[in-house]
Amino acid sequence: MTKKFEQISINPGFMKHNGGVLFRTISETEYEFKSLINKNHLNAIGITHGGYLSALIDSGAGTAAHRAAGNVPCVTISLDIKFIGSSEEGDEIIGHTRILKRTKTLVFLFCELRCNKKIITSASGIWKILKK
Repeated sequence: MTKKFEQISINPGFMKHNGGVLFRTISETEYEFKSLINKNHLNAIGITHGGYLSALIDSGAGTAAHRAAGNVPCVTISLDIKFIGSSEEGDEIIGHTRILKRTKTLVFLFCELRCNKKIITSASGIWKILKK
C-alpha cells in the first residue's frame, strides 16, 4: 500500500510557513512523513530546535491519527516526546508512526523521527477523534 510522499501542508498555516510536511500511508496502522531541515529550523547552537521537532511530530503523527480515524478531524490530547539525538541544516528527517489502538473516540500511537538512519526523537501520543 506504499504510496509516494504527498505534500500535506497545502493551506496557509504554521507547518506550511515552516517548509511543509510530506506524508504517505504505508498500511492501515503505519504512516511516514518527512521534512528537510532549513536554517530557520535551527536553535542557537546550530542543531534542529526541539520546538520544530515537536511541531513536526504533532503534524505528521496528527495526520496519521486523522487517517486512521477515517479522515475525521482529530486533536492532540497528549504528546510525550523524548529527544535522543540531533539533526542539522540540510538533513532529511523521516517520521514513522504506528497506530497502537483506535477506539470510537481516541487514537493511541507511537512515533519516531530518524535522521541518517538514527533515531533522534521518539514520542507517544493520544488524539481525540472529533465528531463529523
